[in-house]
Amino acid sequence: MFEFLTLPERTTKPRESSLTHVLDKGLSLEQVRQFLEVSGTYVDIVKLGWGTAVVTPNVKDKIALYQSFGIPVCFGGTFFEVCLRQGKFDEFLALVDECGMECVEISDGTVAMDEEDKLAILRKLSKRYKVLSEVGSKDDAVVITPSTWIDSIKRELEAGAWKVITEGRESGTVGIYRPTGDVKDGLLEEIRTTFDISQLLFEAPLKKQQAWFITQFGANVNLGNIPPEEVISVETMRVGMRGDTLLTFH
Repeated sequence: MFEFLTLPERTTKPRESSLTHVLDKGLSLEQVRQFLEVSGTYVDIVKLGWGTAVVTPNVKDKIALYQSFGIPVCFGGTFFEVCLRQGKFDEFLALVDECGMECVEISDGTVAMDEEDKLAILRKLSKRYKVLSEVGSKDDAVVITPSTWIDSIKRELEAGAWKVITEGRESGTVGIYRPTGDVKDGLLEEIRTTFDISQLLFEAPLKKQQAWFITQFGANVNLGNIPPEEVISVETMRVGMRGDTLLTFH
Protein backbone atom coordinates (compact mmCIF):
# COMPACT_ATOMS: atom_id res chain seq x y z
CA MET A 1 0.00 0.00 0.00
CA PHE A 2 2.86 2.39 0.80
CA GLU A 3 5.41 0.90 -1.62
CA PHE A 4 5.85 4.28 -3.34
CA LEU A 5 7.83 5.51 -0.31
CA THR A 6 11.58 5.05 0.04
CA LEU A 7 12.32 3.91 3.59
CA PRO A 8 15.46 2.74 5.42
CA GLU A 9 16.26 -0.89 4.68
CA ARG A 10 15.05 -3.12 7.49
CA THR A 11 16.00 -6.65 8.44
CA THR A 12 13.34 -9.39 8.40
CA LYS A 13 12.46 -12.17 10.81
CA PRO A 14 14.11 -14.17 12.21
CA ARG A 15 16.45 -11.27 12.95
CA GLU A 16 19.96 -11.33 14.29
CA SER A 17 20.11 -7.53 14.33
CA SER A 18 17.49 -4.80 14.59
CA LEU A 19 15.91 -6.67 17.49
CA THR A 20 12.95 -5.16 19.30
CA HIS A 21 12.99 -6.75 22.74
CA VAL A 22 9.72 -6.18 24.61
CA LEU A 23 9.13 -6.01 28.36
CA ASP A 24 5.92 -7.78 29.40
CA LYS A 25 5.06 -6.50 32.89
CA GLY A 26 2.04 -8.78 33.39
CA LEU A 27 -0.20 -8.68 30.33
CA SER A 28 -3.26 -10.94 30.29
CA LEU A 29 -3.79 -13.53 27.57
CA GLU A 30 -6.33 -11.28 25.85
CA GLN A 31 -4.00 -8.30 26.05
CA VAL A 32 -1.23 -10.39 24.46
CA ARG A 33 -3.55 -11.41 21.61
CA GLN A 34 -4.51 -7.79 20.96
CA PHE A 35 -0.91 -6.64 21.22
CA LEU A 36 0.37 -9.26 18.76
CA GLU A 37 -2.45 -8.58 16.29
CA VAL A 38 -1.09 -5.06 15.86
CA SER A 39 2.61 -5.34 16.69
CA GLY A 40 3.64 -8.99 16.34
CA THR A 41 5.51 -8.40 13.08
CA TYR A 42 7.93 -6.07 14.85
CA VAL A 43 8.51 -8.06 18.06
CA ASP A 44 11.59 -10.30 18.17
CA ILE A 45 11.75 -11.42 21.78
CA VAL A 46 9.63 -10.93 24.90
CA LYS A 47 10.95 -10.83 28.46
CA LEU A 48 8.59 -11.57 31.32
CA GLY A 49 9.85 -8.65 33.37
CA TRP A 50 11.89 -9.19 36.54
CA GLY A 51 9.90 -11.82 38.53
CA THR A 52 6.41 -11.20 37.11
CA ALA A 53 6.21 -14.79 35.82
CA VAL A 54 5.95 -16.05 39.41
CA VAL A 55 2.74 -14.11 40.12
CA THR A 56 1.14 -14.00 36.65
CA PRO A 57 -1.92 -16.25 36.08
CA ASN A 58 -1.78 -18.64 33.10
CA VAL A 59 1.89 -17.86 32.51
CA LYS A 60 2.55 -21.10 30.58
CA ASP A 61 -0.41 -20.38 28.30
CA LYS A 62 0.94 -16.88 27.72
CA ILE A 63 4.39 -18.17 26.85
CA ALA A 64 2.83 -20.64 24.41
CA LEU A 65 0.77 -17.85 22.84
CA TYR A 66 3.86 -15.74 22.16
CA GLN A 67 5.66 -18.79 20.78
CA SER A 68 2.73 -19.57 18.44
CA PHE A 69 3.52 -16.23 16.78
CA GLY A 70 7.17 -17.27 16.42
CA ILE A 71 8.29 -14.96 19.24
CA PRO A 72 10.80 -16.35 21.79
CA VAL A 73 10.17 -15.66 25.47
CA CYS A 74 12.59 -15.51 28.39
CA PHE A 75 12.26 -15.01 32.11
CA GLY A 76 13.51 -11.77 33.63
CA GLY A 77 17.00 -11.53 35.05
CA THR A 78 15.68 -10.94 38.58
CA PHE A 79 13.92 -14.32 38.51
CA PHE A 80 17.23 -15.92 37.50
CA GLU A 81 19.02 -14.12 40.35
CA VAL A 82 16.48 -15.33 42.94
CA CYS A 83 16.77 -18.92 41.69
CA LEU A 84 20.56 -18.72 41.88
CA ARG A 85 20.47 -17.14 45.36
CA GLN A 86 18.22 -19.97 46.61
CA GLY A 87 20.39 -22.67 45.05
CA LYS A 88 17.66 -23.60 42.54
CA PHE A 89 19.67 -23.28 39.32
CA ASP A 90 18.82 -26.79 38.11
CA GLU A 91 15.13 -26.24 38.83
CA PHE A 92 15.32 -22.96 36.88
CA LEU A 93 16.71 -24.76 33.83
CA ALA A 94 14.12 -27.52 34.14
CA LEU A 95 11.37 -24.88 34.04
CA VAL A 96 12.98 -23.16 31.04
CA ASP A 97 12.94 -26.48 29.18
CA GLU A 98 9.40 -27.31 30.33
CA CYS A 99 8.23 -24.00 28.83
CA GLY A 100 10.06 -24.67 25.55
CA MET A 101 12.19 -21.55 25.88
CA GLU A 102 15.16 -21.07 23.57
CA CYS A 103 16.46 -17.91 25.27
CA VAL A 104 17.77 -17.32 28.78
CA GLU A 105 18.75 -14.08 30.46
CA ILE A 106 21.66 -14.04 32.90
CA SER A 107 22.04 -11.01 35.12
CA ASP A 108 23.74 -9.92 38.31
CA GLY A 109 22.33 -6.42 38.49
CA THR A 110 21.02 -6.85 42.05
CA VAL A 111 22.70 -9.95 43.48
CA ALA A 112 26.47 -9.66 43.16
CA MET A 113 28.10 -12.61 41.42
CA ASP A 114 31.78 -13.40 41.05
CA GLU A 115 32.67 -12.67 37.45
CA GLU A 116 34.28 -16.06 36.89
CA ASP A 117 31.15 -17.79 38.21
CA LYS A 118 28.99 -15.77 35.85
CA LEU A 119 31.23 -16.56 32.87
CA ALA A 120 31.18 -20.27 33.76
CA ILE A 121 27.37 -20.24 33.76
CA LEU A 122 27.40 -18.36 30.48
CA ARG A 123 29.71 -20.91 28.85
CA LYS A 124 27.49 -23.75 30.05
CA LEU A 125 24.18 -22.26 29.00
CA SER A 126 25.37 -20.92 25.64
CA LYS A 127 25.73 -24.54 24.48
CA ARG A 128 21.97 -25.05 24.93
CA TYR A 129 20.31 -21.64 24.60
CA LYS A 130 20.61 -18.18 23.11
CA VAL A 131 21.91 -16.34 26.14
CA LEU A 132 21.20 -12.70 26.85
CA SER A 133 23.84 -11.64 29.36
CA GLU A 134 23.33 -8.34 31.14
CA VAL A 135 26.10 -5.99 32.28
CA GLY A 136 25.73 -2.99 34.54
CA SER A 137 24.15 -2.40 37.93
CA LYS A 138 20.56 -1.55 38.86
CA ASP A 139 21.93 0.57 41.71
CA ASP A 140 22.44 4.16 40.54
CA ALA A 141 25.00 4.64 43.31
CA VAL A 142 27.32 2.07 41.70
CA VAL A 143 29.85 3.73 39.38
CA ILE A 144 31.34 1.53 36.66
CA THR A 145 34.19 2.95 34.62
CA PRO A 146 34.03 2.78 30.81
CA SER A 147 37.04 0.44 30.77
CA THR A 148 35.20 -1.95 33.12
CA TRP A 149 32.12 -1.84 30.88
CA ILE A 150 34.28 -2.65 27.85
CA ASP A 151 36.09 -5.49 29.61
CA SER A 152 32.87 -7.04 30.93
CA ILE A 153 31.15 -6.93 27.54
CA LYS A 154 34.20 -8.41 25.83
CA ARG A 155 34.52 -11.28 28.30
CA GLU A 156 30.83 -12.15 28.15
CA LEU A 157 30.80 -12.19 24.35
CA GLU A 158 33.87 -14.43 24.39
CA ALA A 159 32.08 -16.74 26.87
CA GLY A 160 29.27 -17.26 24.36
CA ALA A 161 26.63 -14.61 24.95
CA TRP A 162 24.27 -14.30 21.98
CA LYS A 163 23.68 -10.65 22.90
CA VAL A 164 25.02 -8.58 25.77
CA ILE A 165 22.41 -6.31 27.34
CA THR A 166 23.51 -2.91 28.59
CA GLU A 167 21.60 -2.16 31.78
CA GLY A 168 19.04 0.63 31.75
CA ARG A 169 16.18 -0.85 33.82
CA GLU A 170 12.52 -0.19 33.13
CA SER A 171 13.07 3.36 34.38
CA GLY A 172 15.87 4.22 31.96
CA THR A 173 17.78 6.04 34.70
CA VAL A 174 20.70 3.73 35.58
CA GLY A 175 23.53 1.90 33.84
CA ILE A 176 24.12 3.54 30.46
CA TYR A 177 21.91 6.47 31.50
CA ARG A 178 22.19 9.38 33.86
CA PRO A 179 19.49 9.81 36.54
CA THR A 180 17.80 12.26 34.13
CA GLY A 181 17.41 9.50 31.54
CA ASP A 182 20.02 11.08 29.25
CA VAL A 183 22.50 8.78 27.54
CA LYS A 184 26.08 8.67 28.82
CA ASP A 185 27.46 9.77 25.46
CA GLY A 186 31.13 9.17 26.22
CA LEU A 187 30.52 5.63 27.43
CA LEU A 188 28.36 4.76 24.42
CA GLU A 189 30.95 6.17 22.03
CA GLU A 190 33.61 3.91 23.55
CA ILE A 191 31.29 0.93 23.29
CA ARG A 192 30.47 1.75 19.66
CA THR A 193 34.10 2.04 18.64
CA THR A 194 35.05 -1.22 20.40
CA PHE A 195 32.27 -3.63 19.37
CA ASP A 196 30.08 -4.67 16.51
CA ILE A 197 26.90 -3.16 17.92
CA SER A 198 24.79 -5.98 16.44
CA GLN A 199 26.18 -8.06 19.34
CA LEU A 200 24.66 -5.69 21.90
CA LEU A 201 21.12 -5.02 23.09
CA PHE A 202 20.60 -1.53 24.47
CA GLU A 203 17.83 -1.20 27.03
CA ALA A 204 15.92 1.90 25.96
CA PRO A 205 12.51 2.18 27.60
CA LEU A 206 12.06 5.93 27.01
CA LYS A 207 11.24 7.61 23.69
CA LYS A 208 14.16 10.04 23.84
CA GLN A 209 16.52 7.09 24.38
CA GLN A 210 15.05 5.12 21.48
CA ALA A 211 15.37 8.17 19.22
CA TRP A 212 18.98 8.73 20.32
CA PHE A 213 20.06 5.17 19.48
CA ILE A 214 18.26 5.12 16.14
CA THR A 215 19.71 8.47 15.03
CA GLN A 216 23.21 7.62 16.29
CA PHE A 217 23.45 3.87 15.54
CA GLY A 218 20.99 3.47 12.66
CA ALA A 219 17.59 1.97 11.95
CA ASN A 220 18.70 -1.57 12.78
CA VAL A 221 20.11 -1.07 16.27
CA ASN A 222 18.97 -3.64 18.86
CA LEU A 223 16.65 -2.05 21.43
CA GLY A 224 15.46 -3.64 24.67
CA ASN A 225 12.87 -3.16 27.42
CA ILE A 226 10.44 -1.63 24.94
CA PRO A 227 6.96 -1.31 26.47
CA PRO A 228 4.35 -3.20 24.41
CA GLU A 229 2.43 0.00 23.68
CA GLU A 230 5.60 1.59 22.26
CA VAL A 231 6.49 -1.07 19.66
CA ILE A 232 4.70 0.65 16.77
CA SER A 233 6.19 3.98 17.82
CA VAL A 234 9.69 2.46 17.77
CA GLU A 235 9.13 1.03 14.31
CA THR A 236 8.03 4.43 12.99
CA MET A 237 11.25 5.90 14.35
CA ARG A 238 13.27 3.12 12.71
CA VAL A 239 11.89 4.07 9.29
CA GLY A 240 11.87 7.84 9.77
CA MET A 241 8.10 8.17 10.02
CA ARG A 242 8.19 10.19 13.22
CA GLY A 243 9.56 13.69 13.69
CA ASP A 244 12.33 12.45 16.01
CA THR A 245 14.09 10.66 13.13
CA LEU A 246 12.50 12.05 9.95
CA LEU A 247 15.46 14.24 9.01
CA THR A 248 17.91 11.43 9.83
CA PHE A 249 16.51 9.16 7.09
CA HIS A 250 14.74 11.48 4.63
